[in-house]
Amino acid sequence: MEGREGKDIEKSEGGAMAVAVAVAGEEEGEGRTVMERNGSGFFYEEEDKEMGMREPLLRRRTVNTTSQLAIVGAKVCPIESLDYEIVENDLYTQDWRSRKKVQIFQYVVLKWTLALLIGLGTGLVAFFNNLAVENIAGFKLLLTNNLMLKDRYHEAFLAYAGCNLVLAAAAAALCAYIAPAAAGSGIPEVKAFLNGVDAHSILAPSTLFVKIFGSIGGVAAGFVVGKEGPMVHTGACIANLLGQGGSRKYHLTWTWLRYFKNDRDRRDLITCGAAAGVAAAFRAPVGGVLFALEEAASWWRSALLWRTFFTTAVVAVTLRAFIEYCRSGKCGLFGEGGLIMFDLSSTVTSYSTPDLIAVIVLGVIGGIFGSLYNFLVDKVLRTYSIINEKGAPFKILLTVTISLLTSCCSYGLPWLAKCTPCPLNLQDQCPTIGRSGNFKNFQCPPGHYNDLASLFLNTNDDAIRNLFSSGTDNEFYISTLFVFFAAIYFLGIVTYGIAVPSGLFIPVILAGASYGRLVGTLLGHICDLDKGLFALLGAASFLGGTMRMTVSVCVILLELTNDLLMLPLVMLVLLISKTVADSFNRGVYDQIVTMKGLPYMEAHAEPYMRNLVASDVVSGPLITFSGVEKVGNIVHALRLTGHNGFPVVDEPPFSDAPELCGLVLRSHLLVLLKGKRFTQDRVLTGPAEIFRRFGAFDFAKAGSGKGVKLEDLDINEEEMEMYVDIHPITNRSPYTVVETMSLAKAAVLFRELGLRHLCVVPKTPGRPPIVGILTRHDFMPEHVLGLFPQFKHHK
Repeated sequence: MEGREGKDIEKSEGGAMAVAVAVAGEEEGEGRTVMERNGSGFFYEEEDKEMGMREPLLRRRTVNTTSQLAIVGAKVCPIESLDYEIVENDLYTQDWRSRKKVQIFQYVVLKWTLALLIGLGTGLVAFFNNLAVENIAGFKLLLTNNLMLKDRYHEAFLAYAGCNLVLAAAAAALCAYIAPAAAGSGIPEVKAFLNGVDAHSILAPSTLFVKIFGSIGGVAAGFVVGKEGPMVHTGACIANLLGQGGSRKYHLTWTWLRYFKNDRDRRDLITCGAAAGVAAAFRAPVGGVLFALEEAASWWRSALLWRTFFTTAVVAVTLRAFIEYCRSGKCGLFGEGGLIMFDLSSTVTSYSTPDLIAVIVLGVIGGIFGSLYNFLVDKVLRTYSIINEKGAPFKILLTVTISLLTSCCSYGLPWLAKCTPCPLNLQDQCPTIGRSGNFKNFQCPPGHYNDLASLFLNTNDDAIRNLFSSGTDNEFYISTLFVFFAAIYFLGIVTYGIAVPSGLFIPVILAGASYGRLVGTLLGHICDLDKGLFALLGAASFLGGTMRMTVSVCVILLELTNDLLMLPLVMLVLLISKTVADSFNRGVYDQIVTMKGLPYMEAHAEPYMRNLVASDVVSGPLITFSGVEKVGNIVHALRLTGHNGFPVVDEPPFSDAPELCGLVLRSHLLVLLKGKRFTQDRVLTGPAEIFRRFGAFDFAKAGSGKGVKLEDLDINEEEMEMYVDIHPITNRSPYTVVETMSLAKAAVLFRELGLRHLCVVPKTPGRPPIVGILTRHDFMPEHVLGLFPQFKHHK
């Protein structure tokens, strides 16, 4: 891609000159080049300064000429901002005035219908995902176990590693060649989307397809990854697919569907989808709502809370129906495992002062290990980005290498453990015959089990179930728990970042549960808590230390374990671990959002922004249009810039003095130009002419990025000299701030209102009616500190 794009100077008939500007590749087209419009309607270049953009993962790369670049999954792609603001132009006003009560009723019914469909779709995908993982992993583990029972250990390893290798290579190939955006967790991308950052591939249908099947392959391949993060992304993709507002290609053009051709309604649906993903992954409907509120969504309201809760309730009912069906044995190896539910309600929960001290210790350990985990994940992702840049074959090679390493650890480390006699008076079968269970035989003689194999040669869900199991105080040796924790901690770090859909929840829960049970075993002589409860508290502490979520994680764990009596201890350990970890670094998802180069707007402004005002960072090129503009000028500006919003300034004879009329979007200008409602003279045509030619839905945002492009316009030389009235499509009430407003206040306003453009107007009269436009890029620390490096020590 070209980093900067230069054009020759063009001359108009009147001798006025238009200097084509070389625009750096920032989002919204904003660079530090400032242009102003002269009286003839053309533009001249005032200042042109080179400004490089820091490439994601802190490695420089040439950029395109319209937008920023960021890493989505494992793919570098251009990004734009979303239009969450309501464009209050004449068409919008006319559309709402003309809507009847029945149409408003249709809109409300459709919102709830789509919420229902999102819940059903996410529940079905979660069931299919678990069904596939349980059966594929079950076949692999049964094959390995049967070979070991016959003392064919080498063949057992080849079968185990071979199955893992094939599944890993298949998942990596899907990600590398079909949808690189599906790699990784997907939660940082969904979080960025709900913050207002858009990239076509984030929620594309191909991403959904690869996310489902790639996650099945990755989890069944024995990687230390979870399907919970990918389920959040999957739910968001399903919501985006349902909220496209119809499709001409597939003849889905009902008026009902067209109500959703806007980013605001899609944002609400995708919030519901993200919550449904968590509810489906953990069977935690309330936890899903709280996850969306605490971690995913940047914008919330009470009506959205109610609709999100309805969606997660639908997911819970759907999964419950399938689980009851599978308990009859009609789902192959699926049944007791799969959709994780660790029932600890039978455990007697009573605790004393020594127990509280142990919980505090667990919280401190979780904070330290969690912050270290985030630091190491950051380093590994930066290293892997260098490998992944080399192309798809290298992504697959890296995945296969990690698969072999994981297989060697899972099969090799249990040989270090000694055989343990089966406990007496045990209700469960020992040693376990079959796929899952607490007591794996491995290489042990009859009547004995290998405790380390019971953790490694299981699905991740069953390993967690074994660690959480109550009444098994002496089932695992201290050495076993230590080896398992070290292996899972290390494998979780090196696995995250390979080209497969991979979640962080399960690796973190596994590692936390193992050191929680280890601490419980070490402190067993002074604490009365069950070792399974210690494992739960360890998992909570590690989740708090890595993800820095408190309320949602607390509720998810309580819904997982069905043990409400543990609420005070889980709350305490989460608060301590988060507090300790926050003193070292940020949460893992926040780190990844920054690392990927996604321009995320934080809820708070940086301290140094209080020392700056809006006009200090306002950037251009600033291009304005008249209310009645020459067609050639509009086409010229659209060709030369990647701007998505243009101020409209009325000048005499349409106003007594230059005044800001509003803001017009690039997409709306393209639709208007394609309609060719031009006039020979520079006159107001009024909204009536637009109403006859266009409807409000003609200017609605197209789904999947398929809108009118500049290349679609067919305008001849004669039409270029004609005029077009853009008043009817101009947003007459854009958000504006005075140029002396604190940059910190402007940043909070921009984020809270979900804006794409914020107009900056002059404080004193007698100047042009607009100073510039603030966009997301202008608030990014890299941009501000690049302009004012003296504030770097304040960051």
